[in-house]
Amino acid sequence: MNLSANDTVLLLLNIAVMLFAARGTGEILRRFKQPLVIGEIIAGIILGPTILGSIFPAAYKNLFLSSQNTQFALDGITSLAVVMLMLVSGLEVDLNIVLRQKRTAFSTSVLGIIFPFAVGFVTAYFFPALLGHKAVDDLTVFALFIGTALSITALPVVARTLMDLKLLKTELGFLIIASAMFNDLIGWLIFSIILGMIGVTSHSLGFGYILLITIAFLVIILFVGRKPIDKLIHKVQTYTSFPGGVLNLVLILGFLAAAFTEYLGIHAIFGAFIIGIAIGDSASLKENTRELIHQFITNIFAPLFFVAIGLKVNFVANFDPVIVFVFILLAFAGKIIGCSLGAYIGGLGRNESLAVGFGMNSRGAMEIVLGILALKAGLIDEKIFVAIVIMALFTSITSAPVMNYFIKKRKRETSLAFLLKQELIFITEAAEKKEIFNQLAEKIALHSNSNSAEILEGLIKREEVMATGIGHGIAIPHTRIKGISPVASLAIVKQGIDFNSPDGTPAYAVFCLATPENKPEIQLQLLSEIAGKFRNNELIDYILKAENIKDIYNKIITH
Repeated sequence: MNLSANDTVLLLLNIAVMLFAARGTGEILRRFKQPLVIGEIIAGIILGPTILGSIFPAAYKNLFLSSQNTQFALDGITSLAVVMLMLVSGLEVDLNIVLRQKRTAFSTSVLGIIFPFAVGFVTAYFFPALLGHKAVDDLTVFALFIGTALSITALPVVARTLMDLKLLKTELGFLIIASAMFNDLIGWLIFSIILGMIGVTSHSLGFGYILLITIAFLVIILFVGRKPIDKLIHKVQTYTSFPGGVLNLVLILGFLAAAFTEYLGIHAIFGAFIIGIAIGDSASLKENTRELIHQFITNIFAPLFFVAIGLKVNFVANFDPVIVFVFILLAFAGKIIGCSLGAYIGGLGRNESLAVGFGMNSRGAMEIVLGILALKAGLIDEKIFVAIVIMALFTSITSAPVMNYFIKKRKRETSLAFLLKQELIFITEAAEKKEIFNQLAEKIALHSNSNSAEILEGLIKREEVMATGIGHGIAIPHTRIKGISPVASLAIVKQGIDFNSPDGTPAYAVFCLATPENKPEIQLQLLSEIAGKFRNNELIDYILKAENIKDIYNKIITH
């Protein structure tokens, strides 16, 4: 196939129009705090048969359908784009985060895969008509695909959501990212094997051999090849021009790995994703290089892929409300129940677990990539593809606001206003630290069914490490106890006790915090909140003059 001059002009015009529309709609959506990818997909729907093809069919045909050679060339570019997109997605994966989260990440990841996979597989296998599937000869493969499609979380969308909510660097953020990484890794492995089951390969290897080679490839790249890759990146950055040398190396490695897995019949995207993880783990890869690769691919190649989605399908003609509803219902039920249950088993509270569940419910780009590949392979038809795209968009749009709701609810339930009760406030004549610690430990133990001796020991140890006086007449002794629910108590000491405050003033209001051992962020939140309330002497003066506990409580809560 040779491109004529007219074909070349048309191809370049297609690319220019697609990039312009992608950026324009993406920026509009970004103003509504939505990921650019949603705008890019909408741009494709506008340019495709759904809108442009319906309103101006001649213009749509002349621009995108008039040359078969141009269509082939554009398909080649979008195939290249999805490989590069998966390479960038791999760069975002940090295996060390998965290892650091251990138990909670493992339970969240495992149930976050098993539960939605089971829900999707059972529904697709026993009730395929609900999902618009009519064929019976490939029912098992179809059910495997649906289960996998409902199991994968869109790591880039999750990361963007956490950044917008300022949660990316928190323990909860690390947990969600770690779980999403594991989901992506297992999900893409399963899906690549499914494509191998239905695809035509360039060799005669059996399925068992393909599976063994794939697992060997995975182990070698992720557990043996990371150090050699790191050394290679270091040498290339040292001895070649920057950043051209390392950019070349990253793309060469990505394309080689993609070619290998494509040859095996498990699709090029898997090889690109795995090598991306190994490259992203390199300590030698400079942050500005990583950012350059990310910007280059996500702003030039990825938009072409997502716009091309809308060019292939008429979303109005192929919209089936029943199929769409079933997909959305299965997506929410499977992922939210599975991930929330896994997080709860891993030790998180109810609201934190639900926040994890909704955070992991973002599908976005990953599900759409799965859908377009399955559509090309003939595994699904256009109605199912449209339902998958709408489900992916809907889960991505709803993820951030619902997750934010449960985060705020969790913060309210761990705030001073929620934890400090009137019965936990008392006035004392204590004259030294040990005496006040004893009283606070007994008060907290009484209201939390915990051991007062353990609380007392924790308070004393913490005070020995660093004095807890913060100035303005306030001290905040605190301890973390395994399995305890957060508790806050307050002792009013009329004559004051020396807590080595920075400003030299004795402490008249002594707050005591006992929080769970595995949730340091709760303690930090409470310390910050109390310090903020008492940043001047106004509140402490009122407390010392107050005549009863109720007045003290109301003033602290409403201040």
